[in-house]
Amino acid sequence: MTTPSFSVYGLATPLIRAGDDIAAHLLSAVKDQECRGFEAGDIVVIAESAVATAEGQVTRLADIEPSAEALRLAEKYRMDPRVAEVVLRESDQIVGGIPGFLLSMKNGTLLPNAGIDASNAPPGSVVLLPINPDASAARIRAAITDRSRADVAVIIVDSRTHAMRLGCSGVAIGCSGIPSVVDERGKKDIFGRELEVTKRAVADCIASAAELVMGEAGECVPAAVVRGIGLPVGDYAGVATIDASECLFMGVALHADPSLLVDDKREP
Repeated sequence: MTTPSFSVYGLATPLIRAGDDIAAHLLSAVKDQECRGFEAGDIVVIAESAVATAEGQVTRLADIEPSAEALRLAEKYRMDPRVAEVVLRESDQIVGGIPGFLLSMKNGTLLPNAGIDASNAPPGSVVLLPINPDASAARIRAAITDRSRADVAVIIVDSRTHAMRLGCSGVAIGCSGIPSVVDERGKKDIFGRELEVTKRAVADCIASAAELVMGEAGECVPAAVVRGIGLPVGDYAGVATIDASECLFMGVALHADPSLLVDDKREP
């Protein structure tokens, strides 16, 4: 796949509230940008916190009663017991933790605090992940395409840390309209050797590029348009994931402790 150049435009919106029409906000925001509207082939990247907030996925900590397990984990990892309780409820399994964070398995993905975030949440509240990010991406894509008459793709993104690296980068958690991974196997490298294992996580790469203009603080830029990537837009759906046993990092951990795959929300 050849990508000579592409452009990224941030989309500023009003504060997103529960029940808001995300597509309407984005259609309004894109008119004020240099790109002047959506075009066929555009990739619309949206922060998961904005989508989750519009879907009502916000929890007031004052309404949370910590369980005994949450109290134990909160003491061990120096967390707010109410946050620990929400993480427990949102996780398929607790793998471990470090001060301030629990490492969770959720929907086949390893992530801190089950994706729960207090950033850009109302005071005293936390924002959960969208219930089904792929379905959310598909709904927003359909709404934008219907109203703009432009066949776009949609990626819902989160910020994640990576093993042994400082800082966060973007990762796709929901995708509709483009393949999230492009298989490069069979292509030749610069020395003519055939690639045997390479698969490009293009949705994650696009997510990171978009997050450079979206920001993480009070910018009120919860979305971006990526234009010129050249990926085919069509009936592609979902973010590709792999089983924990196939993951390099989890695979090493599982080899040392097979109990990590036990389906239990308690820490092994």
